[in-house]
This record gives sequence, structure tokens and C-alpha cells, in this order.
Amino acid sequence: MKKANVILFGIDSLRRDRMSSYGYHRLTTPHIDQIAKSGVLFENHFSPSIPTTPGYASMLTGMDCFGTDVVALRHNGPLGDHVKTLAEILGESGYNTTCVGFTGNPSARGFQKYLDYEAWQPDETNRCPKAGNLNDVTIPELKRLAEEDQPFFLFLRHMDPHSPYLPPKPYEKMFYGGNEKDPDNDSLNEMYNFKPFADFLSSWIPEGCTDSEYVDAQYDGALAYMDACIQNILATVESLGIEEETLIIMTSDHGETLNEHQCWYDHHSLYEHNLIVPLILKYPGKLPEGKRFLNISLIKDITPTILALLGIDSSIPFDGQNLLPLINGRKEEMEHVSEFYITECTWMRKHGWRTPEWKLIRALEPDFHFKPEIELYNLIKDPNELENVAEKEPQMVNLLLGRMDAYIAKRERETGRTNPMYTNLSWHGLERGPFKTSEEAYESLYIGSLNTAQKLQEKQKEEPIVQIEESIRK
Repeated sequence: MKKANVILFGIDSLRRDRMSSYGYHRLTTPHIDQIAKSGVLFENHFSPSIPTTPGYASMLTGMDCFGTDVVALRHNGPLGDHVKTLAEILGESGYNTTCVGFTGNPSARGFQKYLDYEAWQPDETNRCPKAGNLNDVTIPELKRLAEEDQPFFLFLRHMDPHSPYLPPKPYEKMFYGGNEKDPDNDSLNEMYNFKPFADFLSSWIPEGCTDSEYVDAQYDGALAYMDACIQNILATVESLGIEEETLIIMTSDHGETLNEHQCWYDHHSLYEHNLIVPLILKYPGKLPEGKRFLNISLIKDITPTILALLGIDSSIPFDGQNLLPLINGRKEEMEHVSEFYITECTWMRKHGWRTPEWKLIRALEPDFHFKPEIELYNLIKDPNELENVAEKEPQMVNLLLGRMDAYIAKRERETGRTNPMYTNLSWHGLERGPFKTSEEAYESLYIGSLNTAQKLQEKQKEEPIVQIEESIRK
């Protein structure tokens, strides 16, 4: 009997709290909402290692950052041979495997076919219809795969929620009716004065824009546009007659920061909006309909869960858990997760420890936002993480540091490798050691254009990208 097909929507930078599926007041994802109603949805799904490269590495291997050895956006070298990717496992099990929009990243290893689409540069209207461009290459490939005798694994990396947010009309004003150039609005002033990002953000935010709510609405509009385009893919699955034999997964590698925490329109930092991501699965007849789970799940659980649903035994001792016992009402068979290690290595190098009540963040070197080395937030009293209580709660800081250090030591013993957060000292791509001061970091890191951001994502490493843009600026 032919095994089920798999379509994995690995949507980059998708915030859970901006999706109507998860209770957002704007109707941003009506078609994904329908997938949730006909499948299962996880309310508290986390991607603990920020950003893209470690997030997808964990998603596509079932391992944590100790298992993959990947923590940085600019990961040096390939994904290690000590792990297997989902594409490799499924390829060995007779699957046709195709990856759309993720060529060149070490986490995308093992696909038989790679397709690319324009997800950065605006068109003649100064807009970028990213999801429409993805559909142009995906739908013909989906039809080809459906005609084959083998089952298929199709991985789609949508980029619409990733800056620049450039949804086409009418989506750019779908959720905004104000005056984005109001001279009395100063909500973007601080952003425009943040030298490392100012030129990049100004390259796609309309000239003269003063209102942060307009930019936030571009994010929401990008979600709504992407959601409409995703419906085209779902309709194609239905028209091909393969809906009943296709497992669909909707998730993300990490969230996104809007006008928050001085991390404007990017996804660095370890605050909640970056860590909490969606997870929705639909498989007619094999998964229940309309069930929602409050239990904590982690991005490393995705690969073992997919393989369990397909009935494939890889014999790999995954770090992640198969979520099927939870889905089928047997959660006592699973390890209960309540606290976990978190890492971030994008424009800063930090790690920490999250519990249901507390969030500890510790900088491993000074950051370019001039934030303190230790941050502590009470997630119950202060869910938006606005008050750092580290100085008021020194005992809690020491308790959480102790738990984090004990966990790191445990994972180092189990894997026989040093914590990659300690060894990846060239995370910034600058051919130098750690920053000694925040001033040094602020003056050294710079994104100057859409081209630079695109190169960072595509791992083009002819020479250090930050230095390229720095030399141009000078």
C-alpha cells in the first residue's frame, strides 16, 4: 500500500499571536483556520533556538541544538553527518522529495529536487507577491509529484511574514485605515535612529512613513495574502484527489518582532513572540478533527511525529518526542515538558531558561541594543516582558542559572560535544572574536539593503557580508 504524501509548510517568521487560528482579532488566516478545524492544533508550540538555520535544523532532524550542533544563522560548514534529515529518511523510504525556497541552507540537506522563487525583491509596483511566486513553481511540481507511483514529501518555505513585508494590493491596506505619514506620529523615530538596521528598514518601508501600526499592518496583510495563496495549494490537493492520503503540517521556524523590544521587524532576541510558533496538522481519518492541545510541544517533535504518522521506523533516537500519544489521549506515555533551554545567535549571542512562570536570558557577549547581561521576566505577571526583575529577584536568577547550567552539562555528556553556543564565536561573520562592548557591536553590525539580507539567508559567503555593506557605507 502506498504511504501517505507529506506537505510541510515551514513558514518563515510566522507569529502565532497574529493568526486568527490562535485567537487574533483580525481575520488574517481564514484558510489555515479551516485546516485547524479539520485537524489538530497545538496552543503552546515553541522553537527554542533562534533564528532560521537552527530552527529548521531542529524541525527537519528531530534534534535539539546539542544534537544538530547548529545555533547560528551563519552556521559554518554543513549539517553534521551525525544526524539525518527528514528528507533523507523519507528518500530512503521510497519518497520523492522536493524543497521549495530553501536552497543552499545546511538545514535543507537531502532533497532530490530544489526549486526557488522570488521572495525578496519588489516588482514594478514596489510590492513582492511572495506566496504567488511560490505557487507558480509549486503547483506544477505538486501535479507532477501526484502523478508518480511513489509518495512525495513537499517542503514549502513561505517568506511572506519575513521582512520586507510587501504584500500586493489590496492586502497592504487591508488592516490599516490611518495616515501612515502623520507628521505628529513619532512611533518609528527610535527605529530610524538605530544605525545597524535603519537603512535596511528604510529601503522597504515607504518614505515618510511615521506610524508603526502601518508597518505592523503590512505584516498582517502579508499573512492574509499568503493564506489566500495557500488555499490555492490546498484546492490543488483536493482537485488531484489526494486529500485523503496527504498529511499537511503548518508550522514555522521562529516568530517575529514587530515594533517591540527595540528589535524592529526582525527575529533576533529570546522574547516570547520569537519563541512561540504555530503547529497545525491535518490527516483525514488518521488525526482527529478540531482538537486543540495546551501541552508544551517543541519544534524537535515534528520529525518524529511525522514518521510515526507515516508508520516509518527510522530507529533514530530523536531528541524530540512523537506527539501521537498526546493526540490520542495517552499523554501519560510521554515525557512532560514544562521548562527548556533557549538560544539565540542572530545579531546577538544569548541563551537562557524558560519555565511556565519565568524567563531568564543571559548574554554571552555584549549586544548592540545595550541590554544588560542578565534579564529576568515573570511571564505570569508580565506576559509582554516589559519589566526586567533580575536585580529584584537575585535568588530566582541564581536558581534558573543553576538549572540551565545543569541541563547544558547533561546534554554535553549525552552528546559528547561542547555546547555550540560556547564554540560558535564567529556567528557574526566578521572574522573576529566576541564583542567586548555594546558600542563595539553597535558600530560593527549593519544591514544595508535587501540584497544583504537575502545573501545572509542564502548563505552566500564570498566574503563576510556585514563587512561588504560596511565598506559600501563608508
